[in-house]
Amino acid sequence: MKRSNRKEYARFLQERLHEETERPLTVMEVCGTHTVAIAKSGLRDLLPEKMRLLSGPGCPVCVTDDYDLDLVMAVARREGLILATFGDMMRVPGTESSLLREKSKGADVRLVYSPSDALQLAVENPGSEVVFLGVGFETTTPVVAAAIEQAVQMGLQNFSVFSLHKLVPPIMRTLLEDPQVQIDAFLNPGHVCAILGTEPFRFIAEEYGKPCVAAGFEAADILEALLLIVRQYREESPAVEIQYKRAVRPEGNPVAVGFIEKYFTPVQARWRGIGEVAASGLELREEYARYDARKRFPVAVKPGKRRQGCACGEILKGLKLPLECPLFAKVCTPSQPVGPCMVSTEGSCAAYYRYGRQKSGVRS
Repeated sequence: MKRSNRKEYARFLQERLHEETERPLTVMEVCGTHTVAIAKSGLRDLLPEKMRLLSGPGCPVCVTDDYDLDLVMAVARREGLILATFGDMMRVPGTESSLLREKSKGADVRLVYSPSDALQLAVENPGSEVVFLGVGFETTTPVVAAAIEQAVQMGLQNFSVFSLHKLVPPIMRTLLEDPQVQIDAFLNPGHVCAILGTEPFRFIAEEYGKPCVAAGFEAADILEALLLIVRQYREESPAVEIQYKRAVRPEGNPVAVGFIEKYFTPVQARWRGIGEVAASGLELREEYARYDARKRFPVAVKPGKRRQGCACGEILKGLKLPLECPLFAKVCTPSQPVGPCMVSTEGSCAAYYRYGRQKSGVRS
C-alpha cells in the first residue's frame, strides 16, 4: 500500500490492526500533541476492541505541581519584577491563586511567545528584573538554553529563568514502576525523540520488556506506530522503534542536547498527581546561577490545600479517563477550569471536551 495517499493508507492500517491484534493491549501516549491529535481525528473509533489508548503525563502545563506554581506567584509579587510567561500558564491554578489572578491584583505578569521576547523585555526595562517562566520538556529546553547563552553574551544583568522544565524518560520509568499503572506499551513523543533520539528510551524494552515506538502526529502515523507495537508483541520482541523517521534519528539532535547539558543539570522535581521524581527536572548549572531565578529570588510558601474532586493527577497517570472525573464538563470547563488538564490546549480533559464526549476514550 502506497503511503502517498494518507487516507487510504490509514484505512489499510486500520484493517491490519483489526486483523493482527490478538490480545488486549493498553498503550499510553506521553505527549500532549498526540493527545490532541488522537482526540481530534476520532482515532479511537478506528481501533480494535482489544486495544485501549491512555493519555499520560505528556502535557508540561498539566504536570506542573501546585506548590511550584505557588512559588512562581510569590516571585511574581515582588516589586520591580516582570514575570514573562507563555499564555497557557496564566490560568493554571496553584493552591489558592493563578498568574492571571495575580496580574489582576497588580503583579507585572506579561505574555511572551518565546524566551527571546523575555530577553527583549529585559533590554527594554533595565530598571526591572525580568524572570522567564521556563515550562516544557526536552523539546523547548534547548531554546531556553539558547536564550541564556544570548543573555551571557549580551551581559544582561536583569534576566533570569525560573526553571520548571521536566524530563520525559524518568517519568516513564516511574510509571512502569508504579503497580497501579498497567501499561503494555508506549507511543513515544515524536518531538522529544527528535531531540533525544532513541537511546534514552532503550530501558523500556530492555529492562521492562515493553514495546515503544516514536510516532508522528498524523492519524496514519499513530496507526502505523500502533501496528508496530502489535507486531512486537506478537513476535515477543520488545524494542524501541522509530515510525516518525522524517523527524527522528536514533542519535537525536546532538546540538540541541549539547545546549541542554551545557546550561542545565538534572534534579529531583515535583509532578502533579505523581509526586517527587528523581532526576526528572532541570535547574541551571552552578556556573550560571546568576541566571537562576530560584536562587536569585528565594521565596518560601506554605503548602496549600489541594482541590477536592479534581482527578487531574489520576488522569495523568492513566488511572482515569477525563469522563470519569466528577467535575468534567460540569464544574470544570475550558472557560472555568478547575484543574490544569482542562486549562492547557494539550490537556487530555480539554481535548475530550473540545472534540466530543467519548466513551472509554472513543469519540462518539
